[in-house]
Amino acid sequence: MSAAELTTFPTIATLHTAYAAGASPAEIIAATYRRLEAVADPGIFITLRPEHDVLADAAALGPFDPDTKPLWGIPFAVKDNIDVAGLPTTAACPGFASTPSETAFAVQRLLDAGAVLIGKTNLDQFATGLVGVRTPYPVPRNAIDPRYVPGGSSSGSAVVVAHGLVTFALGTDTAGSGRVPAALNNIVGLKPSLGSVSSRGMVPACRTLDTISVFAGTVADAHAVYGVIAAFDREDPWSRPHAGAPARLNALSPGLRIGLPNPASRKFADDLESEHAFDLAVADLATVVPGPVRAVDLTPLFDVASLLYSGPWVAERYQAIRHVIETTPELLHPVTRKIIGSASAFSAADAFGGLYRLAELRHAADAIWSSVDVLMVPTYPRPRTIADLESDPIGPNSELGTYTNFVNLLDLCALAVPGRFRDDGFPSGVTLIAPAGHDDLLAVLGGRLHAASDVTLGASSTKVPAPVEASSTAAANEIELVVVGAHLSGMPLNHELTSRGARFLRAIPTAPDYKLFALQGGPPFRPGLLRVAPGEGTPIATEVWAISAEGFGSFVAGIPAPLGIGTTRLADGTAPKGFIVEAEGLKAATDISSFGGWRAYIRSRGG
Repeated sequence: MSAAELTTFPTIATLHTAYAAGASPAEIIAATYRRLEAVADPGIFITLRPEHDVLADAAALGPFDPDTKPLWGIPFAVKDNIDVAGLPTTAACPGFASTPSETAFAVQRLLDAGAVLIGKTNLDQFATGLVGVRTPYPVPRNAIDPRYVPGGSSSGSAVVVAHGLVTFALGTDTAGSGRVPAALNNIVGLKPSLGSVSSRGMVPACRTLDTISVFAGTVADAHAVYGVIAAFDREDPWSRPHAGAPARLNALSPGLRIGLPNPASRKFADDLESEHAFDLAVADLATVVPGPVRAVDLTPLFDVASLLYSGPWVAERYQAIRHVIETTPELLHPVTRKIIGSASAFSAADAFGGLYRLAELRHAADAIWSSVDVLMVPTYPRPRTIADLESDPIGPNSELGTYTNFVNLLDLCALAVPGRFRDDGFPSGVTLIAPAGHDDLLAVLGGRLHAASDVTLGASSTKVPAPVEASSTAAANEIELVVVGAHLSGMPLNHELTSRGARFLRAIPTAPDYKLFALQGGPPFRPGLLRVAPGEGTPIATEVWAISAEGFGSFVAGIPAPLGIGTTRLADGTAPKGFIVEAEGLKAATDISSFGGWRAYIRSRGG
C-alpha cells in the first residue's frame, strides 16, 4: 500500500500497520502536504507548520514503538484556541494573537505519545458559534458539500479530519462545538466528561463548561486519543481525577437502556430528509442493542439549553475576553461582538438567578437517567447553508444547538457518530449522551452503531472498519464480579457498580449447581443465589463485571446480610467472585429457579 493510498483515510490502525511493514512517517507527512494542496481550502489552517519542520519532528521519533508511544507517527491538528509553544494562538482574532512559550497540557501528552503536529486550525472567533463562518480568515469549506456551513466553532479541525489530511484533531466544546461540525462533515466528535481532559493552555469561552474535544474518522481512534489526553492536571483548577478516565472498551450489557426523543421532542424544523435519516439510525440501533428503547420527554433538557445564551452564562464569555471587548472591541467579528456584548444586560443577581434555575432544571433532567442509560438524539435538526447565514447570522446557529446546548451545563458526556446519509446525499448523524464518567460505554455503542450505518469515513471512499471486539475478561488490575439480581444492567442497583468504574464483560449462566430465591423485603427487591449439589440445580443467568480492587473493596463493604461474596461456578468453567446467600436468609423466601434468572422473574411480575 502506497503512502498516497494510506492517506485516503489514515486511521491509527492503518498507519501503524504500514509503519510495521516498513513505511516511514516522512512518506505519510509528505503525502499529507500534497493532499492539502489538492484540497485547496485556504480556510482550514490559521497556522500551517512548514513541511520541513514537521518532517524533522517525524525523523526525531526514533524506531517504530507503538507500545510506549501509542500515537507514534500519527498526524494531527489543533484548534487555534489551544496553545502550542512557538506557534501563535489567535482564537481567530488576529489582534488578540500571542505566541505562548508553553504547550497546552493535552497537546503535550499527544506529542509525548508520538503524534506529529501539522498545524493549527480555523474556528468561529473565540469559539463563539456552531456555524464555522464567524472568522476574519477564509471560511473553511464543508468537506462534503461547500454549499453548507462547516459547523463550528471547531470548523477547521472537523474539515481537516474529514478530508483525511490528519488522523485526528483537537477541538473544543462548550455548547456543541465538538459535535455539530463532526456531524456536518461525516466524522466522529467526542465530547469528554468535564474535567477529564485538562483545559490548561486553552483560551476559555465558558471556563465552567469548556472541554477539549476530539475529532476522528472512527470511534476507536477518537477513544484512543482520549485515552492519551485524559489525565488529572494539578495545575488546572477544573481538572477532576475521577471524571471519566477512559477504560478498555466494554462489551454492551444485555440490559442496556436506550432512550430516544418522544414524538414531541423530535425537532427537525420540518425537514423530512433529516427526520428520515434519524429513523434509519434508529433502525440501525435495533441491530446493535437488542433490548427495547424508551421514548423520553426532552423538555427538561431543552429548558436547560435555553439558559446558555438567553441567560447569564454569556457573561462567562465576556469575562474570557474582557480586556479585548472593553478596550479594543473593533477587533471582534461583528456577530461575535454582538453576542458577547449582550452580557452587559445581566447583573450579578442575574448570574445567581441563572444558577438557581439550572439547579431546579437539573432535578428534572436527572430523572431521565433513572429510566435510561444512554440517550440517542439527532446531532442537529437539519443542515444549514452558507446562504442561510448570510440572511440570518443568529437563527440557524441557535437551531444547530438544539440537541447540544444542554450537555455541558448538565455535566454529561457525549459522542457524535455519523449515521445514514440523507436522501440528498448529505451526511446526517446522531449523538449518544450519558452521565459523566460513561465515555467508554458511549465508545462501545458508538463504534458498533457507526459500523452498522455502512457509511464512509469523512469525505473519503473508505468504509467504516468493523469494531474491535472487547475482551470478555478482566485486566490484571481488575477483579471479576458475578451479579445475579438488582445489580444487573438496567436494574435499580447497577449504579453501585458503574459509579465505581466497573465495566460489563459478559453474560453467562452458572453451572447447573444453583437455585435462585426471591428474598423477603424491599424495595429494592433482591434475589439470593444458593449453591446445591452438582447437577441438582438450574443454570441461572448472570452478568460478569470487571471492577478495580479499590472499587471491589468499597462495594463489598456495603453488602447487607443475608447476602455475601463467595465463588461462583459459571458455565464457561470460570469461577469468579459473586453473590451468595446465607441459609438464614432463605426463611420465607420463594424459590424462583424455574425462571432461569432474576430478569425473567421481574418481567413476570410486570417489572
